[in-house]
Amino acid sequence: MDDAYSVQTTAADNNDQDGLETLMALKDRDTFLVADHWGDVKSGADGLFDQDTRLLSHFVLTVGRARPSRLSSGVTEDNVFFTCHSTNRPLPPMGGRSAPAGVLHLERRRFLWDKRLFERVRMVNHGIEDILLPLAFEFGADFADIFQVRGTQRAARGEIHAPVMDGRRVTFGYTGLDDVLRTSCLAFSEPPARLSPNRAEFMFSLPKGKKLELFIECGLDVCDAPDKDRWRWNAIQARLAMRRRLRRGASVQAPRNPRVNDWLTQSRTDVALLTTDLPTGPYPYAGVPWFSTPFGRDGIITAWQMLWIDPSLAKGVLTYLAARQATEVDAFMDCAPGKIMHETRGGEMSALREVPFGLYYGGVDTTCLFIALAGAYAKRTGDLETIRALWPNLIAAAGWMTDYGDSNGDGLIDYARAADTGLANQGWKDSEDSIFYADGRFPKGPIALLEVQGYAFAAWKALAEMGAHLGDERTPQWQARAETVRALVEDRFWMEDEGFYAIALDGDGEQCRAIGSNAGHLMFSGLPTQERAHRVTRRMLTAEFRSGWGLRTLGKGQTRFNPMSYHNGSVWPHDTAMAAAGMAGYGERRAVAMLLGEVFGAASHFHLRLPELFCGFIRETGEPPIAYPVACLPQAWAAGSVFLMLQAVLGVSINAAESLVEVTKPALPIGLDRLTVSDLEVGGGVIDLNFQRLDGRVVVMPHEKSGVVNLRVAG
Repeated sequence: MDDAYSVQTTAADNNDQDGLETLMALKDRDTFLVADHWGDVKSGADGLFDQDTRLLSHFVLTVGRARPSRLSSGVTEDNVFFTCHSTNRPLPPMGGRSAPAGVLHLERRRFLWDKRLFERVRMVNHGIEDILLPLAFEFGADFADIFQVRGTQRAARGEIHAPVMDGRRVTFGYTGLDDVLRTSCLAFSEPPARLSPNRAEFMFSLPKGKKLELFIECGLDVCDAPDKDRWRWNAIQARLAMRRRLRRGASVQAPRNPRVNDWLTQSRTDVALLTTDLPTGPYPYAGVPWFSTPFGRDGIITAWQMLWIDPSLAKGVLTYLAARQATEVDAFMDCAPGKIMHETRGGEMSALREVPFGLYYGGVDTTCLFIALAGAYAKRTGDLETIRALWPNLIAAAGWMTDYGDSNGDGLIDYARAADTGLANQGWKDSEDSIFYADGRFPKGPIALLEVQGYAFAAWKALAEMGAHLGDERTPQWQARAETVRALVEDRFWMEDEGFYAIALDGDGEQCRAIGSNAGHLMFSGLPTQERAHRVTRRMLTAEFRSGWGLRTLGKGQTRFNPMSYHNGSVWPHDTAMAAAGMAGYGERRAVAMLLGEVFGAASHFHLRLPELFCGFIRETGEPPIAYPVACLPQAWAAGSVFLMLQAVLGVSINAAESLVEVTKPALPIGLDRLTVSDLEVGGGVIDLNFQRLDGRVVVMPHEKSGVVNLRVAG
C-alpha cells in the first residue's frame, strides 16, 4: 500500500480505540461505515464515508446522559448487519423514581444500502415498572477528505454550512474549495423532544413489558421520513445483493472442521463485502477504511487468488483497468501511454490535485500483472472473446513495458517517481524505507525490483500464449523476451553466497543485497530454476522468515528488520500466500500445508478475519499474534489469501480449453482431513471435488454435475 498512508498514525492514535481491529465495518458499493463496538462514531478513523468524503463524523447514543452498558456486538456472518445489544445504567429520577440498571434492553441494528445508513434502535422494558426513558444522540458532519482523516494536513478548507433543522431531520452542508456542494442528512422516525444542530433528545414513555422502535437514516441528501417499512424493504435489498455476490463461482468447505469452515465462510464474505459491482463488472475494493476504492495491484492479486473458484472477478478487474489505461505522459499522475492504474479516488483533495491519487499510475508492477492476469484468466476460462476485446489494451501495456517501463534499456522494468508528490517506492512494498542495501542505506534510482521482473516474465509468457491462440505473429518475440528476462534475473539478482536473490538493483545496476520475501513472488511467477527455487524455499522456511503465524516480509537480522514496521518484518497474509503458491509451483506441498496451518492459527486470533498485516514477532506458546494498529480490516487480498493457499496445497490447476482439472500431489494441513470444492465450472461442465485424507495420503474423488470435465491426478 501507499507509504503516504502507512506512515500516518495520527488518526488511530487520537482515537480511544486500540486500533482499527476494534472497529466494526460495513460497506455497500462506494459507501462504508466504521464505528466502535457500541455502534458509536466518535473520532479517528470512525465515520460514514462516501466517495472518500466523511458524511457523518460523530454519532453517539446515550441513555440518561450515560453510555449504555454493552452486552455484545458484532457483524452478521454475511457482513450485512451490525448489531449491538446493551442495557441501561441507573436512569436519573423522573417523577420521583429512578429506574435501576439492567432493566432496559437496547438493540442497535444497522446496515448500508444505496448510499445510506439505516439504523433501528429497539428498546424493551424488562422491569416491573413503567419507565421514562431519556434517549439522546450527539452528531456532526465534518466532510473531511479521507486523506485528512489519515492525518494529511491542509492549508485551507472550504466552508462548513450551518446545519438546517426540519422537525425530525438535520441537513449538513459543505462547499469545498473545488466549488462542489456536499451534503448529508440525518433523519429520525420520531420528532425529537429537543433538536439542535448537534444533538437530538427524546423522552419515551415505555410501559413495563413493552417495546419501542426508533428508525434513523443518514445519507447523501434529504431523505424521506424513516419508518419500519423503509427499513425492512431496504434491509431485504441489502441482504439479497450480498447473496448474489456470494453465489458467484464455486464454494469451498471443510465439512468436518467447523472452525476452518467458519474461516472459509468469513473470508468469502469479506471478499464479497469489498466487491463492488461496477458497470465494467465486479471489482474487489482493496480494504476498509483507508483503501475502499479500486486499486490496480490489489484488485489484480485478489482476482488471481479467487480465479480458480470465481473467474468473474478477474474479468471485472481486467475490464475496469483497461478502461482507465493511460494514454498520455503526466508526471503528476506518474502515467505514460499503456500504463495501468494504481489507484483512483473521489474526494475533494484528489479533485483539487492536492494529492495525486484521483487517477494515479505510480505502481511499477501493475501493468505487468495486468497482462499476466489476462493470461491466467484466458487459461482458466477459455474466454477468448474477452481477450480479443482486451487485446489492444494488452498490446499497449506491453508497449509501456518496453518503451517506458525500462528507462535505461537494460531489459529490466524499473521505476523512479516522476514527481515529488508521488510514491518514492512503487512496488507492493511502497513505504519509504522498504528498499535498501544490506547496510541500510537507500539506493538511488531508477530501481529494478526483483518481484517485478518475475511479473514481467509472466506477462511476456502470457502474451505469447494468448497471441498463439489469437494467431498473432509476434508470439515468438514475446516468448523470447520472457527468456531474456529470466536470464537477466538469474544473472544479475542471484547472490550465490547467500543462496538467495537480492531485493532490487539500483540505478547503477548494483545489488540491494537485503533478504526479503520478494523472492517468494519471483517463485510465484515461475522464473527461478528448480535448484535455486529449492534453496530460496529452504531459507524462507527457517526462523529467519517464519514467525509461526506466516512469513515475514524481511528476514530477521537484516539491517532494517523491525517486526512492528509496515514492510520490514511484518507478516502480510497475501505475501505469505504468494510465496506458498510459488513453493507449490516447484513441487513443495508439505511446507505449504504447514504455512496454511500457521495462517489459520493467526486468523483464529483475529476472529477469523485476517487483517491487511500484523506484527512479525515470533509465535509464543499461549500468546496471540500482535496486531498492527492501523491495518485495514477487512482487506481483500488478505481475505483471498486462504483460497490461493488452498489451491496451492491441493495442487489444482485448470485448463478450460481442454475441460481439464489437474490435481498434482494434493496435501492438507494437520487437523484438516476433508475439503470439498462444489460447483466448479470448467469449460462447459460443472464438477465437485472431494479431497480426503486416507491412509496417510490425500486423495481426490470427483463428481460430475453437468457437461464433461476431465480430471487428471498426478502423484
